[in-house]
Amino acid sequence: MDLTTTRQRRPLVSDSSSSSSTKSYSKTDKPGRSNGGDAEDGGLRWFLPFIALCYLRYMSATSNIIHDCDEVFNYWEPLHYILYKSGFQTWEYSSNFALRSYLYILFHELAGRPASWWFGDDKVRVFYAVRLFLGLVSAVSDTVLVVALSRKYGKRIATYAVAMLCLTSGCFFASTSFLPSSFSMYAISLSSGLLLFEKYAMAVAVSVVGVILGWPFSILAFLPVVIYSLVKRFKQAFIAGAVTTIFLLGVSLLVDYYYYKRWTSSVLNLLIYNVLGGGESHLYGTEGALFYIRNGFNNFNFCFILAMLFVAIYPVIRRKYDRALLVVISPMYIWLAFMSLQPHKEERFLYPIYPLICVSASAVIENIPELFREKYSSRESLLVTITKYMRPVILGCILCASHSRTFALINGYSAPLEVYKLLEHHDDAGPGSVLCVGSEWHRYPSSFFVPHYISEVRWIDDGFRGLLPFPFNNTLGGTSASPPYFNNKNQASEEQYLKNIETCTFLIELQLSRPYQYRGSDLSTWEAIAVLPYLDRELSPAKYRSFFIPHMWQEKNVFGKYVALRRVPK
Repeated sequence: MDLTTTRQRRPLVSDSSSSSSTKSYSKTDKPGRSNGGDAEDGGLRWFLPFIALCYLRYMSATSNIIHDCDEVFNYWEPLHYILYKSGFQTWEYSSNFALRSYLYILFHELAGRPASWWFGDDKVRVFYAVRLFLGLVSAVSDTVLVVALSRKYGKRIATYAVAMLCLTSGCFFASTSFLPSSFSMYAISLSSGLLLFEKYAMAVAVSVVGVILGWPFSILAFLPVVIYSLVKRFKQAFIAGAVTTIFLLGVSLLVDYYYYKRWTSSVLNLLIYNVLGGGESHLYGTEGALFYIRNGFNNFNFCFILAMLFVAIYPVIRRKYDRALLVVISPMYIWLAFMSLQPHKEERFLYPIYPLICVSASAVIENIPELFREKYSSRESLLVTITKYMRPVILGCILCASHSRTFALINGYSAPLEVYKLLEHHDDAGPGSVLCVGSEWHRYPSSFFVPHYISEVRWIDDGFRGLLPFPFNNTLGGTSASPPYFNNKNQASEEQYLKNIETCTFLIELQLSRPYQYRGSDLSTWEAIAVLPYLDRELSPAKYRSFFIPHMWQEKNVFGKYVALRRVPK
């Protein structure tokens, strides 16, 4: 503990007035309170933040859409295979490449396996049970961060932080996504909270878990916490980090051997492919330098702008906060700058720093009055008083805009999940039914939504020329297989498409207002069994589709039809 921040000379009665005129108010000036104070000193208790976060994470788990096809094919599908011995495999899981760790999948089996025993054939409930598990992990890690903020810096910054962690659109969606970047986000919250609690060894251990078990590339985001912890308690932090690293790498190696049936390290393979092997991520799309700035505003609105201002106002407020808060927030700038320089950009790549955006914005909102306080005056100006009352207004605007964004995404793009759920009501089609998907393969919500009476899910050629996932090949060895149709160049395989669509029992289509015919338009062959509206992104104005504005959202946006079709019996 930094003694310079906790041990202060007791002011004399004669100089109390002069000290008040030269030193701004800070949480450490409260009687009986110091950095790292006890719960009795006025910090938030554990119960209310945890309950609030659990409630919002429950809402996220039950209403969240799937934002990225990688979440389905690289994580939900391997989990489905482990639980049910069927599912799709990507080239990254081919034993030839072995870029993905099954240890990360097994962590989610902790919830998936008991749920599969409990719910039996109801795989949709298993899907949501895993999501609820993710929401619980997120709630626990964020609660540690919030309580640590309150104990060290006061209730106000912690209250602002928990409100934004609960309701900002970015945190709402990322918290229950089955992605390594989300797991690293949990670890960032937990390690940051532990650092503020001065549990430096535990902070380093959690950082290692976030990197090895979660996303290896997130190591850059954990560096400030690790370095600061090593400076504070080198021996304990170093031993904790070394032991955790050796243990996790050893377990990962054994798990990879069990599934890939050869000695290999998926963590090392991923790093070699992307860093030393010149991983060709540009094959999957590139974006401009401002992509993450736009994305940050969409998911956090004014919260993102305020968060970016923290480093600018830090010289004004540095007497109020010790260096630890700057260490906690600094990964936000480091990660944003680093990821903006990469050609291949995806929204999920920013997930690890989402909690830090909320913490940074909370600190800025709390200190807006400090920007207008006269340095050598003990009197509070009218402007300072006004800005104090503006703080809840600013927070309210952020939360309202966040709810607007969340509502727009859920109502605009939730049709795929809901349409696939309705397939279970058509089991009269009988065993051996075939579900066919064309251009909508990237919105396939996972095999958890495919009823047992459907024996196959097949792709139809709608012009996509990249490599698509294939079912795990049990004949070739399942997880240990090295199928010849996989490659790391994103080149389509001749075997990935169904040649004869006459074998399709069901068909999934997105029908938009476009000048060409859809297969489902042939009413003599297909009948619609489920139709839900789906937001047409290309024809809808950005300002209306991105945020829900009552009445205007429905009137100004254009909607297509997400359709499940069944072949008409001949």
